[in-house]
Amino acid sequence: MTEAFLYDAVRTPFGKFGGGLAGIRPDDLAAHIVRAIVDRAPGLTAEALESGSVDEVIFGNANGAGEENRNLARMATLLAGLPTSIPGTTVNRLCGSSLDAAMIASRQIAVGDSDVVLVGGVESMSRAPWVLPKTEKPYPAGDMKLSSTTLGWRLVNPKMPSEWTVSLGEATEQLRERHAIGRDRQDEFAARSHNLSDKAWNEGFYDDLVVPVPGTDLTRDEGIRPGSSAEKLGGLRTSFRSDNGDRSGSTKGGTVTAGNASPLSDGASAVLLGSEAAAGTLGLEPIARIAGRGAAANEPQFFGFAPVEAANRALAKAGITWDQVGAVELNEAFAAQSLACLDAWKIEPEIVNQHGGAIAMGHPLGASGGRILGTLARSLQRSGERWGVAAICIGVGQGLAVVLENVAAAKQSAE
Repeated sequence: MTEAFLYDAVRTPFGKFGGGLAGIRPDDLAAHIVRAIVDRAPGLTAEALESGSVDEVIFGNANGAGEENRNLARMATLLAGLPTSIPGTTVNRLCGSSLDAAMIASRQIAVGDSDVVLVGGVESMSRAPWVLPKTEKPYPAGDMKLSSTTLGWRLVNPKMPSEWTVSLGEATEQLRERHAIGRDRQDEFAARSHNLSDKAWNEGFYDDLVVPVPGTDLTRDEGIRPGSSAEKLGGLRTSFRSDNGDRSGSTKGGTVTAGNASPLSDGASAVLLGSEAAAGTLGLEPIARIAGRGAAANEPQFFGFAPVEAANRALAKAGITWDQVGAVELNEAFAAQSLACLDAWKIEPEIVNQHGGAIAMGHPLGASGGRILGTLARSLQRSGERWGVAAICIGVGQGLAVVLENVAAAKQSAE
């Protein structure tokens, strides 16, 4: 089997719902980030692209109901000006779509079907359309209801058990009840996300990971609130239940707020994956090896806990254990579900999301997997740690995880 390596990663700043990127179509966001990562690879000249140096483009997207329809990956490739000979396919595993794209690409490389694959993801939650289903009978006389495609369940099949189709927020309340995670811990975790994100931007960590979008003024993630504190966040009203929960972990009342959950967001990410031989094609040195992959599923309402088993499976595939892991990028859909995962893994919180997380930066569904994978690779490169885990929860009860091995640290260990 051929090893798969990560050579580069880049993303746009993430914009708030209705914010700095709301005026940009998702297929244009995707095309921009495809072009950006291609232009960063010295070997991917126009001539090289025409000769087949990129075998495929795989992009993740969770919506697919609006301007990103008709196979987003193919549309982005064409809009980016890449040769028409490069095929593209779009993946939908909801929040895990772009991480799934990377996992699929790494398998293609492993079996020798591809040598270089460009992967990524995009979401414009601002531009997600309303949909009007067709009627069962012709010529309806009454009013019709539009359904928003921005987030969560819509047009639910009546055969689905009602406990599975609760809102993501209510599902998180049920998860935190099961694991006795109180409001105070959630707000502290959320404040940490904002402050670490702000610190990382100020120190230049994201300078090489993020490229602005032409026609916008956004130069960094729009949702970050510098100077956040648990005390400030503690003053926010709960969003999914009445505000009467015991802050230390009572099983009654609400705890999830707009402050300790990831916001609706817009953005795109891209990652270049290839075999070891692809270094010559790309003109780049590999940063990290895809060492393990894992997917898991549980009851839909406990989607936030699914990364636990996914990461454990990925670690087993990589042949390592949690005590060898030096960095974790866990997508922060909600503080409560993130904390439930950390508690289950029994890892030191300090190694998790050291440069901030989705509660601060945002969670544009299809783009988030690429963001955490790229951030993890650069984090390992900077710190010198050998092993890292990127994990993400997925609506309807799934989780994905990838283990990365820092190439430089592996070489040093072998010497």
